[in-house]
Amino acid sequence: MSERRTWLLISAACLVPAVLDALQALAQARLDERPVRWEDVLFQGVEWLFLGALLPITYTLARRFPFDRAQWKRTLLIHFAGALGLCVGWASLGVLLGTLLDRYPAGHYASWVLTTIPWSVFMYFTALGCVYAFTYFAQAREREAQASRLAAQLAEARLGALRMQLHPHFLFNSLNALTVLVREQNTAAASRMLELLGDVLRKVLRSDQPHEVPLRDELQFIEDYLAIEQVRFSDRLRVEWRVDESARDALVPGFLLQPLVENAIKHGVAKRADAGRIVITARNVDGQLELSVRDDGVGMSPGQAEGVGLSNTRERLRTMYGDAAAMTFRTPPDGGTEVVLTIPLKVRS
Repeated sequence: MSERRTWLLISAACLVPAVLDALQALAQARLDERPVRWEDVLFQGVEWLFLGALLPITYTLARRFPFDRAQWKRTLLIHFAGALGLCVGWASLGVLLGTLLDRYPAGHYASWVLTTIPWSVFMYFTALGCVYAFTYFAQAREREAQASRLAAQLAEARLGALRMQLHPHFLFNSLNALTVLVREQNTAAASRMLELLGDVLRKVLRSDQPHEVPLRDELQFIEDYLAIEQVRFSDRLRVEWRVDESARDALVPGFLLQPLVENAIKHGVAKRADAGRIVITARNVDGQLELSVRDDGVGMSPGQAEGVGLSNTRERLRTMYGDAAAMTFRTPPDGGTEVVLTIPLKVRS
């Protein structure tokens, strides 16, 4: 709010007592059954308007001399002087108006000043308190908004760094798998993998990706990624999808499931001599979106450290959702490992 608009509002507040005081003078004359002296009614109302015209003095001094612990005595003296100036100005205008309306002679100036002092001081410091309260409130709101902007900028930079950390990790693993196919002189599989890898990398390396995408887009990316892995593992990799239709429009962090699927392949399918299975589940559980990736491999050993993908995923969830998200590990009854993610369920408006 601009300074001009603020002091105009403070001054305009005097319109209320001006109207009420004028009506009071009019009603009192009616109750006393005496003729209405419109000079008295006019005086009662206009006197408050004079106060409204002088209150910008309070606003100006409040903004120029805020209370400071180091200089509070000086500031207090300045405001007492301001209150005295308001008193003199209000009394002078009142006497001038009273003289023009033939309400009382000009010789009553000194007594009118003494009569006005209590009200003048009270109104000055009341307006002063309002200005200080509004100023401190506006400053607190600005500090809060600035802190929120800084927190959002920090989170944005942190999420960007985390996502950029995943990109070379994903690329390295994919190229490593491609190298294995080339060494095995599996030209057809290597060519197919290069085509799929090109399509996937176009999605991964886009600079305009939002931090949250619909689950259906994330699942489509996982299908493309698994197509690359199925070239590598052929018929040794089986994938089972258990996705609720109601969950497909939910928003999830982009590139969220790939590290989990990669981990399941690395520690599950790759360590089996026969075919392995990965089960990908998405469902709505009591207003939360639950995502899980399960494999039927040998399982994670106790105390096994999380790799780049899993630790990165945990950090992204903490940054984006705080305590509202969780990543847990389970051991299914038939063996293997299941990683379960729980995040707030929300859809794009």
